[in-house]
Amino acid sequence: MKDHKVQYWPMFLLSRGEHVGCAGLRPHPAEQHACEMGYYLRPQYWKMGLAEEAGRAIIHFAFATLGVEALFAAHHPANTGSRRVLEKLGFHYAHDALYPPTGLMHPSYVLCAV
Repeated sequence: MKDHKVQYWPMFLLSRGEHVGCAGLRPHPAEQHACEMGYYLRPQYWKMGLAEEAGRAIIHFAFATLGVEALFAAHHPANTGSRRVLEKLGFHYAHDALYPPTGLMHPSYVLCAV
């Protein structure tokens, strides 16, 4: 946070005080004035709208507070839930990119500031 003004933040279900995952931003390695957005939820908290809620807050922070020009995001090719979340948030498919930790081509998306 100190160096780049971005980080991943823990997410909690406030009604029960339970840790559900994390979400946030990191600098995009290939683009200046851009960040990569991500969210990771524990499986028992999937399909509750939490990723979309976190995504909306992160998008607002990135564009309104940080003034980034674009956001990038990707998901595991089998994770159709994350694809739907990114589409709901306004991201558009850009290309598939190799993600070395899985060895798979991951669908990648972009959202530009208005």
